[in-house]
Amino acid sequence: MKCRHCNTQLNYTFTDLGSSPPSNSYLTKETMKSAEKWYPLKVLVCENCWLVQTEDFVGVSEMFSEDYAYFSSFSQSWLEHASNYIDSTVKRFNLNSQSTIVEVAANDGYLLQFAQKKDIPCYGIEPTHSTALSAREKGIEIIEEFFGVEQAKKLASQGRQADLTVANNVLAHVPDINDFVQGFSILLKESGVATFEFPHLLNLVNKNQFDTIYHEHYSYLSMVSVKAIFEKNGLSIFDVEELPTHGGSLRIYAQRSNSGKQPVSDEVHNLYDREIQNGVNSIDFYRNFQKKVEKIKLDLTLLLLKLKNEGQKIIAYGAAAKGNTMINFAGIRPDIISFVVDKNPNKSGKFMPGSRIPIVDESMIKKKKPDYVLILPWNLKNEVENQLSYIRDWDAKFIVAVPKLEIW
Repeated sequence: MKCRHCNTQLNYTFTDLGSSPPSNSYLTKETMKSAEKWYPLKVLVCENCWLVQTEDFVGVSEMFSEDYAYFSSFSQSWLEHASNYIDSTVKRFNLNSQSTIVEVAANDGYLLQFAQKKDIPCYGIEPTHSTALSAREKGIEIIEEFFGVEQAKKLASQGRQADLTVANNVLAHVPDINDFVQGFSILLKESGVATFEFPHLLNLVNKNQFDTIYHEHYSYLSMVSVKAIFEKNGLSIFDVEELPTHGGSLRIYAQRSNSGKQPVSDEVHNLYDREIQNGVNSIDFYRNFQKKVEKIKLDLTLLLLKLKNEGQKIIAYGAAAKGNTMINFAGIRPDIISFVVDKNPNKSGKFMPGSRIPIVDESMIKKKKPDYVLILPWNLKNEVENQLSYIRDWDAKFIVAVPKLEIW
């Protein structure tokens, strides 16, 4: 396989998590009767541009189907994050009723609804029908397409360029990252600003966040690799923020290379230099990650088997993609974890891909009174602990496995 960005032959394996179905391919009672497609989940490192990337196996249409089940609005902390983002960017870049905000991968309108409340014209681009429909129910215009150069040229020709484009947790999800990024340099107005949020590779490696690896994530991104990709495709980075979301993310601010007027902040240089000091541009940085991953898997599996042998009832919370990576890599099945609870009604009544563990609504917790709740989306640990604080009434405990095994 060759690098998705620079076309260099890829030789170094960062991690190999065996095989699993696509992480958001939840099963119904009907599809449970059929065999699932399992694909290798292997991640490689480009030794030229340092883009970390999954090996090609799964087609885009298979992962982002019309019944795609990830809806952003079911996390209260994420809604607050989106609201704060709109408040800060509107103020910083003087956006008003004459401006246009465009979100690529708008999902269910979780963010653009806050732009609407400020009477700022906006529209979203979202390829998955289920989430696009939800956004339209909020009164948000959605273009139901995959984004790239062709779509950007079409919108620009219609006079629909943007003062601000938003791309949260999507840069890692695109197979043709050059086409995707170049699209923003076309969709932006001359003085427009583009922001991108994505989990930071530095945290993935240093904090053992291997369960953020799944087929939907084609790329695992650092400032080093993103800077190279942007510069080749008509964008320049002028600012960066480090965020706590998703276990540690970056928010990159970019502008058109040929017309942008924003000054470059010291934070851009500081973060780039810190990555170099950590060795992001050296194979040594990526060594031993597989051993750390396998230790987490073993620690969790041994704990769950011990608890099960003692007659303890164990359930999980959060039918998230990262949870599917963890469960399938560890070989956990319904005989160990009885069910997974999720707030999203689009997942309730379905089954986890691969493991086929049933997904239920929260009412089942009080009915079954489990002894342990394994929190799969560890990045929402505090939110989930507060939400499920009532399990303390029967002395139940929480478990997380990443970045290390914890019970409390």
